[in-house]
Amino acid sequence: MIALIDMMGGETAGWGRPMGRQVFERIREFVDQRPRERVFAISMAGIEHLDFSFASETIVEIARRHRGEKGFFIVDLSDDDLRDNIDAAAVKKEQPLVVWYDGSYKLIGMPPSQGVREALAFALERPATRASEFASARDGMSIANSSSKFKQLWSGGFLLRSDGSAETGGTEFIYHPIAKVGHTTYA
Repeated sequence: MIALIDMMGGETAGWGRPMGRQVFERIREFVDQRPRERVFAISMAGIEHLDFSFASETIVEIARRHRGEKGFFIVDLSDDDLRDNIDAAAVKKEQPLVVWYDGSYKLIGMPPSQGVREALAFALERPATRASEFASARDGMSIANSSSKFKQLWSGGFLLRSDGSAETGGTEFIYHPIAKVGHTTYA
């Protein structure tokens, strides 16, 4: 877990791009030292204020730079003003982020298109899923259509994916939420 307050040197307020860039470098270094980890929680515990510029340079930028390879989600976020500033920064950079609250989530930042929202909700309820599982759960949906939806979600930064084996012997991607499921964070 990335405790943002630790990355901020104990400061409870993040102001402006210069401070944001300094904190970003600390977060980047933390992430680079953990090459095997794919998913990181960013804890907002103890943070009292983040302005738009700071949020853009830190939380949103680290997620944007690692899109498709590593994922970042937010926890311990109880202040609506903090959430609104992070949300606005994420929208501006076209980056989706997930905020987790005791087993439920809220998507902020860049919203998914209407056509993939059901597939995203399906994926966020599971630790891993395949396009074939989503197609099976939706009567009449082809695997190709389902696969296209999940590929859009992955390339848009909503999900991570890994290689898996299909029952037919070929390769089939396994999609993972950028999240914790229940109380278990996975890598």
